[in-house]
Amino acid sequence: MVELFSHDDRLDALNRGLTLSEKLKTIHGVLRARQAFVDRIAVAVYDAKTDTLKTFIDSSGDARPLVRYEAKLADTGSLRHMLDVGRPRVINDLTRLEPGQKEHSRRIQQEGYASSYTMPMHRNGMLWGFLFFDSYRKAAFQPGVLDEIDLAGHLIIQVVVGSLMAFRAMLATVKATRDITAYRDLETGAHLDRMSHYARLIARRIAPQYGLDDEYIEHIFLFSPLHDIGKIGVSDVILRKPGRLSPDEFEEMKRHTTMGRQIVDNMLRDFGLEVGGHVDMMRHIAELHHEAIGGGGYPKGLAGDQIPIEARIVAVADIFDALTSVRPYKAAWTNEEAFGVLRELGGNTLDAGCIEALCDQREEIGRIQAKFRDPAPA
Repeated sequence: MVELFSHDDRLDALNRGLTLSEKLKTIHGVLRARQAFVDRIAVAVYDAKTDTLKTFIDSSGDARPLVRYEAKLADTGSLRHMLDVGRPRVINDLTRLEPGQKEHSRRIQQEGYASSYTMPMHRNGMLWGFLFFDSYRKAAFQPGVLDEIDLAGHLIIQVVVGSLMAFRAMLATVKATRDITAYRDLETGAHLDRMSHYARLIARRIAPQYGLDDEYIEHIFLFSPLHDIGKIGVSDVILRKPGRLSPDEFEEMKRHTTMGRQIVDNMLRDFGLEVGGHVDMMRHIAELHHEAIGGGGYPKGLAGDQIPIEARIVAVADIFDALTSVRPYKAAWTNEEAFGVLRELGGNTLDAGCIEALCDQREEIGRIQAKFRDPAPA
């Protein structure tokens, strides 16, 4: 009898609820069985608003030459030129790079990689980042093998960009809903940009303490604008009230956390993203960003480490931006005044480590505030 089901599809794991890092390692394993010289695959994602390339995921194993690293695309030399010529880049002897090359190139070379192949990640004319194949062997990337590597590369690009596009589509849906409900005048696009960048600053600084990798940090940056999505379901009378809320009004306001979790769950189901990856992070941000370190928050009354670190990060980023922004009921506070308030809240309401991680990065905060200013009043 002929055995019909003997073949083991090693790429079937891509259909399961894995993180993008795990999916990349799966593809690398299959490729390396055929092309053993491919020692590392890495993805850097691109933020067009700030012209920044950021390390994201890799399959480097213990050899991690680039973590929590970023650079301006305009300053990357040959990567920028690659886009101009519209072709991938092959470097078959990294030791021949000119003196004074960029920091990322030096780190790759110091790790012992001798050759590399780089593909831009495009979708519908938009640049999403770059894909890197590195080898410890010189002259590894020859015409005879590049066609096969291109196949693996385009598969990786489809997996990575497809995932990022799905999450960005969710965020676009949220923005459209805010616009329709006129909620936009309470949380401007600039506010969401600022607080997501603040959250990323915090996550990068505390990453060694909590073992946060670049994929986690990027998802914090991506998901933090969803923190108050539940306010879409709160009455405009309460949202826009200039004075203190009554006890009943405050109870209504508190419901935005559980409504936010429900909205996120519904969106994840509708987009087919209910399990795997970092989707629980999205749920935690929406539902738990008003929990308090001392246990007096809502909706669940969690305390300390019971509160997921992503919710603690977003809470600090959100409150800092609220303090330093104009609101209908207050003028903008200075950064130093806001730092003082955050520290008063540390250890009882907010995570003290996250507070210090933000307060220690004054220059970066200033650059974010200069880049993402609120629109002038009409």
